[in-house]
Amino acid sequence: MLTDQLILIDEANRAIGAEEKHVAHYKGLLHRAFSIFLVDRDHRIVLQQRQPRKYHSGGLWANTCCGHPRPGERTRTAAARRLREEMGVDSALHLGLHARYRADVGGGMHENEYVYVYFGRLKSEPKPNPDEVADVFHVSLGELVAIAKAKPESVAIWLHHYLNHHGVELELSMNRVPE
Repeated sequence: MLTDQLILIDEANRAIGAEEKHVAHYKGLLHRAFSIFLVDRDHRIVLQQRQPRKYHSGGLWANTCCGHPRPGERTRTAAARRLREEMGVDSALHLGLHARYRADVGGGMHENEYVYVYFGRLKSEPKPNPDEVADVFHVSLGELVAIAKAKPESVAIWLHHYLNHHGVELELSMNRVPE
């Protein structure tokens, strides 16, 4: 059986090896990742509710798509691939910011990621993969902040990180997404 391999990195974001996805999360190994925020024509963020059967953070609301590049795969290429696989859409993706965070995600697993955060325009109706996504919701940045404060347990830890530590960058990057 083919397993997903993550790119392990050092603190300078230099690749130093690879590890199976579940092992990397159980050991809390630093690895490369990406997050995508698609913005609709009304300037709302497209959120996904993670499939409850996901290996961690199941049932929580997250940004449009997240994932990991494979060894030898460019991060932007991986982001476009996962956006098609998870949400059934294509979008021109623009790098908005980098984020670095560590967090316990339950079940003995830990995120320890250097994240490329991309932004793009939603141009067609999402066709989410039901194995990955339980629901889709469009929300303004202000409404998302309010939801995260009112019901923090319903929002993925990385989305809390972006809202709490990169709010201004999120807003600026959303405003720069080409029509």
